[in-house]
Amino acid sequence: MSRLLKWLSVLTTIGMLFVLIGGALVTKTESGAGCGASWPLCNGQVIPDEITFELVIELSHRVVSGVVGILVLVLSIWAWKAIGHIRETKFLAFISFFFLVLQGLIGAAAVLWGQSDVVLALHFGISLISFASVLLLTLLIFEVDKKFDADSLVIDKKLRMQFYALTIYSLVVVYSGALVRHVGASLACPDWPVCTYNNIGLPTQMHEWVQMGHRALAGGLFIWVLLLAIQIIKHYKHEKVLYHGWMIALGLVSVQVISGAVIIFSEVNLFIALAHALFIACLFGVFSYFILLSSRSKKNEMALKTESENANEETINPNQTVPIQ
Repeated sequence: MSRLLKWLSVLTTIGMLFVLIGGALVTKTESGAGCGASWPLCNGQVIPDEITFELVIELSHRVVSGVVGILVLVLSIWAWKAIGHIRETKFLAFISFFFLVLQGLIGAAAVLWGQSDVVLALHFGISLISFASVLLLTLLIFEVDKKFDADSLVIDKKLRMQFYALTIYSLVVVYSGALVRHVGASLACPDWPVCTYNNIGLPTQMHEWVQMGHRALAGGLFIWVLLLAIQIIKHYKHEKVLYHGWMIALGLVSVQVISGAVIIFSEVNLFIALAHALFIACLFGVFSYFILLSSRSKKNEMALKTESENANEETINPNQTVPIQ
């Protein structure tokens, strides 16, 4: 595999992380209107006359997104040609660029015409899907040289279904977290893990319900990942890719929960908030890889079943009389 293609894939994956973090930074610093109601220019100018902090944040995010968009397009075309024989490549190449463009269009629409907080919360989730697609493309490129072997893995059907469900559930958690940021509910509950405005700690108004809803969903995500980790340790410890991958997932979801608590205690420290976004992006990337492994596992399971059936058909029944020639 071309060394240059590998470097491009790694660079593009890192670039997608910068796009994700940049979007979170724009939201956290309330810089979405930094360039006014103008897109892609800032206040209708290539080089704005008046430079503000919000303008620098918003314009930097647009520039990084544009550059990374070009990298994603180049990577998608190159990967399509170089490893298009791998069945997942073309699909991943398409959705990585498609969702990146969709993310940009939602951002542009928000600047030009405005969008509700509910719609804007979708922005981060769409970015996650594009990032995960680029990450999986990168892993496919490195797999070609057999840097790690994940082709022959067979995963139990029940475990595969949990991977599918957990990945969908994680998107719900991500959306709820983005909604917390966009409606300004980050400090709606000044204590953790519950609100303590009243004796029973239950939410009393909309912002508190949004915040506590996100915490409840995030807690469920942590418990689910932990339970699966216990199951994988018991039954799949010999499968190195599955075992080590899920230990990474457990570590990421743990620091995600911890950083969420620290955000409250630090009264939304900017760097902790950005780290919080980074951790969930990496976690979703790991989940997406397990979706890929599950898809392959189903194919491997069917192949083994077919092979077993063919072997049984070729076996002569011991009670059967074979005619003498």
